[in-house]
Amino acid sequence: MAEIKPFPPARLVCGLLAGRDAAFERAEARLAAEFGEIVSRSPRLPFVFTDYYELEMGPGLKRGFIAFEPLVDPSGLAEVKTRTNALEREIAAELAEEGRPINLDPGCLTSAALIMATAKDFAHRIPMRAGIYGHLELLFTRTGVRLLDWTYPDFGQADMQAYFIAERRRLLAELRTRG
Repeated sequence: MAEIKPFPPARLVCGLLAGRDAAFERAEARLAAEFGEIVSRSPRLPFVFTDYYELEMGPGLKRGFIAFEPLVDPSGLAEVKTRTNALEREIAAELAEEGRPINLDPGCLTSAALIMATAKDFAHRIPMRAGIYGHLELLFTRTGVRLLDWTYPDFGQADMQAYFIAERRRLLAELRTRG
């Protein structure tokens, strides 16, 4: 039988979508307690690409990303998504809000790609575990980022691409120091 090799470590990231700073702050504190130190934050940009979330979350939504230390095994992404789904409900209760004050979208940034976790099935998504799917969002090239036909528009913004490129560089440097 062939030896089964572990996946190379990945950087755990999480997208946050909310309309109020209090929701971002509460979520970041809870995520850090759960997954480790937050080592970077993207800019929070207006989320203007769809009104899909407005009925549930209200207007004026912003999207931001955070990245965590330590590096993780990417095979655990489905469990992380299950936990962030529960955190969304817990944060709503803590903020005494009806509905969903924040949307949390975890993902793994590898040397080659950004893979996000989702509970929504679609033709290009890969079943992972317990109703969670892997969504290949971005590919990294030698010169930057390659967007895919299904890449969400907010991930394609120049500021977000720059953020993910910087996080990939940090990941590659960390992997080199580990040997």
